[in-house]
Amino acid sequence: MPRLLSLNVGKPKDVPWQGRTVHTGIFKYPVDGPVMVRRLNIDGDGQGDLGGHGGENRAVLVYQRQSYEFWRGELGRDDLEYGQFGENFTVDGLPDDEVHIGDRYRIGEAEFEVTQPRVTCFRVGMRLGEPRIPALLVAHHRPGFYLRVIREGRVRAGDEIVRTRTGRHEMSVAAVDALLYLPGRDPADLRKAVDIPALSPGWLGSFRDLLAEDEHKAEQEPEAVAWTGFRDLRVSRVVPESTTVTSIHLTTPDGSPLPRPAPGQFLTLRVPGAGDPAPVRSYSLSAMPSDSEYRISVKRETPGAVSGFLHTRLAAGAILPVAAPRGDFVLADDDSPVLLISAGIGVTPVLAMLHALAAAGSTRDIRWLHTTHSAAEHAFAGEARKLLAGLPHAREYVRYTADTPPPGTPDTRRGRLDRATLSTLDLPVDATAYVCGPGGFMTATREALVGLGLAPGRVHSELFGALPAINPGIVGAVHATPHPPATPPGTGPQVTFARSGLSVPWSEDYPNVLEFAEACDVPTRWSCRSGVCQTCVTPVLSGEVGYEPGPLEDPPPGTTLVCCARPRSDLVLDL
Repeated sequence: MPRLLSLNVGKPKDVPWQGRTVHTGIFKYPVDGPVMVRRLNIDGDGQGDLGGHGGENRAVLVYQRQSYEFWRGELGRDDLEYGQFGENFTVDGLPDDEVHIGDRYRIGEAEFEVTQPRVTCFRVGMRLGEPRIPALLVAHHRPGFYLRVIREGRVRAGDEIVRTRTGRHEMSVAAVDALLYLPGRDPADLRKAVDIPALSPGWLGSFRDLLAEDEHKAEQEPEAVAWTGFRDLRVSRVVPESTTVTSIHLTTPDGSPLPRPAPGQFLTLRVPGAGDPAPVRSYSLSAMPSDSEYRISVKRETPGAVSGFLHTRLAAGAILPVAAPRGDFVLADDDSPVLLISAGIGVTPVLAMLHALAAAGSTRDIRWLHTTHSAAEHAFAGEARKLLAGLPHAREYVRYTADTPPPGTPDTRRGRLDRATLSTLDLPVDATAYVCGPGGFMTATREALVGLGLAPGRVHSELFGALPAINPGIVGAVHATPHPPATPPGTGPQVTFARSGLSVPWSEDYPNVLEFAEACDVPTRWSCRSGVCQTCVTPVLSGEVGYEPGPLEDPPPGTTLVCCARPRSDLVLDL
């Protein structure tokens, strides 16, 4: 008969770790019972990162005595005590390969339901002083699992554990964990997993995404193969669009076709002559998607060595190394109303979307909303107005923040595209919105649109700067401008963080690209730090990496897991 051996609790606290502070509840210690188990927690317990732990579906974490014995042998450790893996219940029995998602158990006065495997994160490695442990838990099929509290009540060490119900499809904790984190997943198993009512919403959503991805791949027609790395393109024209914006037209030197981009994608360029090493920058494609010519449009920034070079020194005939079109901020092919919303130079990707809608003769309800400083800085005003005139259900709303619109532009007024303005425009709440502009503008616009009734999942935005960091549990972090590391300069391959505008030589002082980026104050995104969760997956624009250690599952083609990657050549990352 399975039995509860130890009941472990601990309140979250701030813990020093690698020069940072982590707010965590991973430190659990045995307590004498009986202890009350409630819907969200056990009395005396808490979680530091409620995004990944705790809550109704992760109220209680379970780990097994048999797994402790396994790890004592595997790691050569004799200091592993109950609670050290962060579990609330240390149990005798209930192995991960026999317990099913959806199983119910009675322990003492309370009843519980199995909802998901443990979420692998760096904190269990921090607690054990073994950074490999998140990957090892998955690789050895010993993750442990979470319980939902079905009936509250008191429990204590020594209570018997009685199974009262078996979960639908009888998919074990270990099998479900492997289905998410390991390669070779079976679509039939994915379909079973999404049909388990007890599975927590986060895991359910991940499996639905994987299933949709598999189905999408099966339905896709072969696409034109884009190039890898950087390819030389020729500047065919340089065209001023306003007092601050210039367009650069690019073709192949030999006139051969280009891969046709999706409306909303962007190009990443090396700009020789603008710095040493050559800076790397990304710019949206701003014209009708074409296989003969690309157009990017660049705003002159102050200061801005790269934009200044492109505006004043670039001429037709110049050669620029360019990475293939990419980006997920693309126009969806559906019939819903569409809102194209931009501020300043953020107009470029939504202008490409407008071109695509006009070329298709779209009958969708289309709203074009743009704000800029003044008429002199209003790039593409005539171009957009001409495209809108050819669409039967299109309307335009333009706002100048510091200028009175010229006569003959009834859709243009002085003002801002803020919540107050948007609320007067009778925008369709079933629309899909595409928003591009400065970060503050996109955040405020998203909040306004959701507040006006649009579904959050239908509001899309494009961000060219560094992506928001995902550093779970880290508190008090100071955000600095990216810079070379404080350690002596490395002698290895050049590593370029494209979004952060930084290029530095690799140093063997660092075990992986993630820690190198952190030393440069480049914003990073991670959770497990051991090649499991793929939170750190990053597009590779050029170059090759090796892995030490290898990830449990290779990332998608053209990407890398920076938490365990090391450069084998000069490397350009979308980071």
